[in-house]
Amino acid sequence: MKVATLILALVFVSSLFETTFAQGGSPFCNSKCAVRCSKAHLQKRCLKYCGICCEKCNCVPSGTYGNKDECPCYRDMKNSRGGSKCP
Repeated sequence: MKVATLILALVFVSSLFETTFAQGGSPFCNSKCAVRCSKAHLQKRCLKYCGICCEKCNCVPSGTYGNKDECPCYRDMKNSRGGSKCP
């Protein structure tokens, strides 16, 4: 019973990601950003900026946090305040 509930929850969460990404973006960026932002507190914002960075850089660091050295373009993008633009 618990396994079925878990499976249904995972299907529901994955459908939310698909709805979020339906507005645009490449399948590569959508899937990479879904992983990158999976633990983010502000998921909608994380997905937005990750998608912008991915489209410009064609890469997203692995994992949910850190590892930005894997993608220097992603790492070096700055927002208007001089902080990191990419999650």
